[in-house]
Amino acid sequence: MGADQVPRLHVGQQFACPFCGLPQDRVPTLDQDWVLLEPKVTVLAHLVPAEHRWVTVSDGRVAVYGVCPPVAEQRCRIEHRLACSGQTLPDLWPWLTAMREENARRADRQRDPEPTPLREVELPDAG
Repeated sequence: MGADQVPRLHVGQQFACPFCGLPQDRVPTLDQDWVLLEPKVTVLAHLVPAEHRWVTVSDGRVAVYGVCPPVAEQRCRIEHRLACSGQTLPDLWPWLTAMREENARRADRQRDPEPTPLREVELPDAG
């Protein structure tokens, strides 16, 4: 192997997700650990929260790409658990979760019948 060639690790081993049964890529990280990524999916990095952006480095390992804001055309991979239909989605954006909850309350209010109008009450004269 020449000096300009980077050794590549055996990456992209596929495993079945125990929650949904779909394949997921088992990829080594820079921290000598493994992460299970959604296979064949890359997303524009600015659409993914910084702590969930995985970029592939030259030897095939992946690292969290926490640069904020990311370069406009930067692409990243996401963990399978974020796309897994068998798991509950983590609260990635608290403001969005709050908005969803408020929209649910608003929708409930719209489904309810019209509130009964307040009856007119005679107020004593201030005198």
